Amino acid sequence: MEIGSGTGTSTWAMAQAEPENDVVAVEVYLPGIAQLVGAVQRAELTNVRVVRGDGVAMLEDMIAPGTLTGVRVYFPDPWPKARHHKRRLLQPRMFALIADRLRVGGILHVATDHADYAEAIAETAPSEPLLRPVVLPPRLADAGLPISVDRPVTKFQDKAAQVGRDIHEFVWERVEEGEVR
Repeated sequence: MEIGSGTGTSTWAMAQAEPENDVVAVEVYLPGIAQLVGAVQRAELTNVRVVRGDGVAMLEDMIAPGTLTGVRVYFPDPWPKARHHKRRLLQPRMFALIADRLRVGGILHVATDHADYAEAIAETAPSEPLLRPVVLPPRLADAGLPISVDRPVTKFQDKAAQVGRDIHEFVWERVEEGEVR
């Protein structure tokens, strides 16, 4: 599942690279959904489903616990003003919800170009006992993960690079309840 797929650059590329995996792209931005659907149709991909809606509601109401192989959240809205931080997607409740929906061994992959948001993510994620950080090897192909974490460059990443912002990348694995992290 990719939450906030935007125009679908990542969704489309990863669905092509991983035809054995079914991908659910969740997005609210209708023009982005249209671009993704068009790209999926042109490439004749059969492993992509697109849902217009809220990723939180989708996880809460439509995804059973322990069923997802991976969740990808790339460049979520950073809500940079302090008074808006409560609107950020990646809060303790969301980490718990994602962990609950991942199967054991499933992966949560997050990327952001917003340093303050990256810091908040790094401080918040460890409070979720069902997620363990993954240390990636130099060659991502050697990671042995159930989904690829080799992300295509998105327009947000490209814009960040143009203005010199670093990309902060996080990968966690869902562990068994009670497993030592």
